[in-house]
Amino acid sequence: MSNRLLRVNELLQREISAYLRKRYTSEATRLTITGAEVTGDLREAKIYYTVVGAGAAEVERTGRWLRSKSVELRGVVAKNVVMRHVPLLTFHPDAAGERAVRIETLLDELERKERKP
Repeated sequence: MSNRLLRVNELLQREISAYLRKRYTSEATRLTITGAEVTGDLREAKIYYTVVGAGAAEVERTGRWLRSKSVELRGVVAKNVVMRHVPLLTFHPDAAGERAVRIETLLDELERKERKP
């Protein structure tokens, strides 16, 4: 991936996250924008999010809420980021946190088994 796309990804993540924290303080308390992935032509962007301490139903509800705000968020990006084309935003849950917790649990179990002779 080119440096330009990496910078655009980081910029989108930062702008969307900052706007949500500022405008939707109570709704975005447990929400974290974990990443962005822009296509090579800058026309579409996948925005990844996690919801701290939430089950699948809460994550889905947050995804619906984010999708309902996508036009507003796209407008914010258009206003704050100088780009020829403002990408269409799609929101996807990021399971990296869950995977990290699962891996940590498995490693702890292995360590405990090794300690028991």
